Amino acid sequence: MNDATTLYVAGPMTGLPEFNYPAFRDAENRLTASGYRVLNPIDSEAFNDTGAPQAWDWYMRHAIRMVLAADGIALLDGWENSRGARLEHRIATDLGLPIRALHEWADA
Repeated sequence: MNDATTLYVAGPMTGLPEFNYPAFRDAENRLTASGYRVLNPIDSEAFNDTGAPQAWDWYMRHAIRMVLAADGIALLDGWENSRGARLEHRIATDLGLPIRALHEWADA
């Protein structure tokens, strides 16, 4: 794939320090450096007008829109332990999107 490829980053957030935002931002930086466009679920906060944490389904609605707009999925370590990332993986699988571990995209 090339720089026209848009990848969505999927991974665990709930219960992790800083909701794992540093790992998501690092993944975005690595993928961007490899020539991909990146859709990052942590960017959903830009649509959070309240400034307060939202319910899980609020974040998932934003994340699913990103999955639908992506050409492929980059998985962070521990994704299989995340309810949301498993849902994103299922949607991507059913849509036939390529799904790989982050390092398979970023180090390819």
